[in-house]
Order: sequence, then structure tokens, then C-alpha cells
Amino acid sequence: MSYLVLARKWRPKHFGEMVGQEHVLRALTHALDHDRVHHAFLFTGTRGVGKTTVARILAKSLNCDRGVSSKPCGECAACREIDEGRFVDLIEVDAASRTKVEDTRELLENVQYSPTRGRYKVYLIDEVHMLSAHSFNALLKTLEEPPPHVKFLLATTDPQKLPVTVLSRCLQFHLKRLSPALIGERMRHILAAEGVQFEPAALPLLARAADGSMRDGLSLLDQVLVFGGGRVGEPDVRSMLGTIDRGHVVRILGLLATGDAAGVLAQVAVLDEQAPDYDDVLVELAALLQRVALQQAVPGSGADDLWEAATIEELAGQIEAADLQLYYQMALNGRRDLPLAPDPRIGIEMTLLRMLAFRPAEPDSAQVPSPRSAPRSAAVRPPAAVRSSAAVTEPPVVRPGTAFTGADWQLLLSRLELTGAARQLAANCEWVDRNAAVVRLRLEARSAALQTPATVDKLALALSAFYGQSMQVEFEVVAAAEDTPARAVERETAERLSRTRELLEAEPVIRALRDRLGGTLDPSSVKPR
Repeated sequence: MSYLVLARKWRPKHFGEMVGQEHVLRALTHALDHDRVHHAFLFTGTRGVGKTTVARILAKSLNCDRGVSSKPCGECAACREIDEGRFVDLIEVDAASRTKVEDTRELLENVQYSPTRGRYKVYLIDEVHMLSAHSFNALLKTLEEPPPHVKFLLATTDPQKLPVTVLSRCLQFHLKRLSPALIGERMRHILAAEGVQFEPAALPLLARAADGSMRDGLSLLDQVLVFGGGRVGEPDVRSMLGTIDRGHVVRILGLLATGDAAGVLAQVAVLDEQAPDYDDVLVELAALLQRVALQQAVPGSGADDLWEAATIEELAGQIEAADLQLYYQMALNGRRDLPLAPDPRIGIEMTLLRMLAFRPAEPDSAQVPSPRSAPRSAAVRPPAAVRSSAAVTEPPVVRPGTAFTGADWQLLLSRLELTGAARQLAANCEWVDRNAAVVRLRLEARSAALQTPATVDKLALALSAFYGQSMQVEFEVVAAAEDTPARAVERETAERLSRTRELLEAEPVIRALRDRLGGTLDPSSVKPR
């Protein structure tokens, strides 16, 4: 007997065997069980997610000898003939090969005749978007008012190409891409039923490569069974798919954790001998970082079939949570930058070196503590072999009685969680001093209207959150204050405009227009960017 591929052998025979399309199955089950079956259905979704399978089960449910039901018996003549693809009243059409209007007219010539064998005559048109415009016009009238014994089941991967007149006449169901977890679980069930030996770590690799398609996943499973001589092993899967051994990624992350730049580059050199796809390397690294982050957030949740618990726990203890998040973001950015690199190896080396060169800044405890909710900025750090605990850029020292400049107040203001009128109020103040739990500010008279109970309370709350204690704010209103953040911005803007005007005046084209035509530059037309 000829070999039957897994995708056909394990095609679901009833709705209960379908995986991951509960939203569609629920609607169809209710329609069948309550005798509310529409005359035309449109099933959409990417390849291999079960569109034609759902349509065939629906056809079986409509024509089962035991009656219309969401649970066809699977044993009667009609059910067996539909499963075997020889049921005379199930007319399956591949629209990709029958696009002409003559084909459609020929197909519809027998619509008015009663079913030969079953209860309903079912037309299953696959890839219906491939029909020509004339074919759709020929189909429309029948699709709108078919005889009571006819049902249309349409399937397509590209519903955008269907005329709205067709869409409006059908009940539409979109079948979702399947998650790697669902595909992997289905593979596990099939291999167990087939009595095939497999390594658990191999299945997530196949499920991820299936890219949301169950049929593609089972085709890959067939391929690896041939490749591995009837066994599904992780090395065989990686070799077949061209993916790297995850041990390389674990070693790279371990070297990043210890700051060993030489070791990281040596590991990349070992990898390069295997001519890997470096995009896959960064994908694997990002996946590992995600598992380690899960372990840190919820201990015990990081391990899965692909990554051993001991490995994840060890890495979670070696890398700080903030560094882990920065590595993950850089891995994603590195994938984006790989096509722009002079060479893929150079691209991944620079991505990994960037992970070593940057880290989230941690201000010294003797200085102003950043609020816990404030975002942590990335700062350059020394070579990994000799890291210093001192940050490269630090916030100003703010202690009672300490001299505090306008630039210092502007920097502190940038760290406060203030918006709107409260931020405008603070920006138009000069720092006077801080005495214990009281901050004194000098407010310009032109902005005195901003001093309302609501804005003062918001400023006090922001300072309280920043300092970690309850703070009060006192204001001294003055005619003018030159050392406010708002004045600093005004001065910077004026300087930029002045420099821009000078550069424009020196432009050869501007000079020529002025000298030959007597033109002048309108200062008000120059705007800051």
C-alpha cells in the first residue's frame, strides 16, 4: 500500500479533532444543531490552517445519513464517501485552474437539479479569489438565491481580491494562524499515536518553522522522519532546517554575562565555521533572553522543552534584569541592522559588542536618587574586563544648603514626572534652596497665573516621589528671573535662530539675490527646526 503523508492521514474527520479554531467551530456547531445553516460560507486564512478541512466536515455534517448535526457519525456511506473524496454531491473546484467564465457557467448548469445521493449538493470552491471578474458575475445570481438544496463553501487565502458583492452574500469566517504551542502539541499527539521516538526539544523547532500552518508543520515532520531514519531528533531537525545548536547561544549569553568580549568573538568565530544564518542566531538569542526574563519575573516559569531548567536558572542568576532587557532590545535591533552591515558576521559581532558597551545607568546613592518609576537611560560603560561602578554622567548633588545652578534645576526638572501646566510652572522658576522637606523657588511674575493649588500640589507630589519623602514647595514671585529652564530654552532658541540667519546670509544664492536684485532676507521667515 502506498504511503499516506501525515497531513492527509491525520486530517480531522470531525470538529472535535480540529485544533485552534474554536471561534469558527462554535459558530458552525450552533448553526448545525439549531438548523440555522446559511447557504454560502466563506473561509479565509493563511495556508494550512484548516479552511478546506472545515468545509469538508461541514459538508459531511449536512449530508450524514443520520441527519444534519455538528457530530456526523463518520460511519455511514455518505460520511465515508466524503472522507474518501468520492461523494457525488460534493463538487470540489480548484478556482486556480478553472478561472474562465465558461468553466463557471458549466459548473452552475446543474445547480437546479436535486442532489443525486445526499441531502444537499455542496459546492466547495478553493482559492476562490482566482476566479475572473466575469466568473464572479456568473456566480453572483446563483450565490444570492440558490435552490434550497444547494450550499456554497468558498475558501481563499486572499479575501481582499473578492468583490464586495460576493463578500456581502456569504457568512465569513477567518481561521487564525496556529501558535507554535498548538502545532507542537498536535505533533506530539501524532508521534505518540504512530509509535515514533522523538526528542521533546525537536518539536518546538519544527512548530516554529511551520509559521502558523499545521499542514506545513506536518510536512516538515514527514521530512525529518525521512531525514532521521524514522526518528525525530533535535540534531537532525536543526541540520535539516539549517538552525544552529542552542548550546552556542547559551555560551554566548554566558560570556556576555561575564563581560568576556574576547570569548564572545571567539564563539562567533566557531559559529562562522558552520556558515549559519546570523538572523537565526539573533532569533535564538532573543528567545533565550525571553525565557531567562520569565524565570527572573516568575521563578520556575522559564524552562520549556527547548531550554533546560538548570541552564535558565543559572543564567537568571548571572544577569541583571535591566541588562537582560537591554540585550533583548539590542538583539531585535541587530536583526533589523543585519542587512545593512558590510558582512553578516560583522553585523552580529557589532551587535554583541554593543551589548557589552552599554548598560542601564545606576546613579550613585550619595546623589539624588532617581524615582523607581522613572525610565533608566543607557550609558556607556568601560571595557567589561575592568568595569567601574561610577556612572559616566551623574545627576547634580542636591543637599540642604548646597549651591544649585539653573542648569542643575533644569536637569532635576527633566527627571520629575510632570506634564502640562505644572511643568510650565516649574520651568518658569529659579531654584533658591532646599531645607529638609521644603523646596524654595523663585517664580517670574509673567508666569504667576500658573501658580494654582492644583499645579502646586502636582509639583510637590513629583518632588516627593523624586526624593522619597513628603515635600512642600514655597514660591517667591519676582519681576524677572534669568536662570529658569524656560529662559534657558528661549536663549538657546534665539542663539540657534541667529546662527541660522548668519549662515543663510552667507549663502551664495542669497548673496546673489541680494546683490543683483536688491532682495533682503525676512528674519521672521527663519524658523527653528
